[in-house]
Amino acid sequence: MKLGLIVNPIAGMGGRCGLKGTDGADILARARSLGGVPEAPDRAVTALRQMADLQGVIEVVTVSGDMGEAEASAGGFEPVVLVSTATDATTGSDTRRAAEAMAAAGVDLLLFVGGDGTARDVYASVGEDQVCLGVPAGCKIHSGVYGVNPRNAGELAGLFLRGKVGRTKRAEVMDIDEEAFRQGRVSAELYGYLRVPEDEARVQGGKAGRVNSDESALAAIAYYLSDKMEPDALYLLGTGSTLQGIEQRLGIEGTLLGVDISRGRQLLAKDVNEQQILEMLRSNGSSPAKIVVTVIGGQGYIFGRGNQQLSPAVIEHVGRENVIVVANKSKLAALGGRPLLVDTGSEEMNNLLSGYMRVTVGYDEQVVMRVAS
Repeated sequence: MKLGLIVNPIAGMGGRCGLKGTDGADILARARSLGGVPEAPDRAVTALRQMADLQGVIEVVTVSGDMGEAEASAGGFEPVVLVSTATDATTGSDTRRAAEAMAAAGVDLLLFVGGDGTARDVYASVGEDQVCLGVPAGCKIHSGVYGVNPRNAGELAGLFLRGKVGRTKRAEVMDIDEEAFRQGRVSAELYGYLRVPEDEARVQGGKAGRVNSDESALAAIAYYLSDKMEPDALYLLGTGSTLQGIEQRLGIEGTLLGVDISRGRQLLAKDVNEQQILEMLRSNGSSPAKIVVTVIGGQGYIFGRGNQQLSPAVIEHVGRENVIVVANKSKLAALGGRPLLVDTGSEEMNNLLSGYMRVTVGYDEQVVMRVAS
């Protein structure tokens, strides 16, 4: 069996910096200036290590340098470099060229590491003819072609290559306009479908939007939080339309797609990055701090998709017991019994967050949900 591997080494670098993506040379340079570090290579290695028993059994073909060769070697494989890049400053054209070459070489599975932009580049090159699977590493992942986390993606890739998972399905490739995203507008578009191994437990769903019937539930949750808010506590208010709707009802003029900070109901800072959050937490002294997040519709994530600013370091400082999860009942029902998900980039933090959490679904109304990594 032959595995193709493509890594987008810069994917996700803008997440903790609050840049909501890394598309474009200017944004990448800004991410680096803000202390952004590559996370995709480590995520690639995590996935590959789930296939350790296939070392020497399968052939791994990849791209030179940090686009796959280095990660495959670190994961214990002896890769064959099929495509070479002239520079470490990789672009979407490098991904497209590599995907075309791997499909032409007859790989049984094309494993790619990145975000929605990477999935879009792979789709543009191979369409639905090639079985693919994504290892999540981007800031925004609306597409349904990715494993729940790097470990799950690696497990599923191994099962497929061993012949233990034989069925495949069509999964949507979505991408959004990053510039509009930074302006607070979500402009998502369906670009097509990739064929991925079928495993509902290990492959994430596509992101689902909020519907009008959720408005009364949001109002009830907002009133409940308002009554329970501690005036001296620092609140880290997560991303998304659910949280923005709650902020508006609390009289907080926050952002749609950024993390905002308030003391009680008084807004202190908008659209902050990881370092700004940590600085405010450190200056907060012994006063309490809380994180308020919601559930991504259709997927179930509470950390690790679109709110990477709430990093393992931030969560550790605040404490698991001070994480407040809010969602309407319809969003939870749509999960069909599947657990809430976390993919923070730290296995230790993922394990700490796993277990059971209360989710506020109305005024003084909670349900208990399982959280899995």
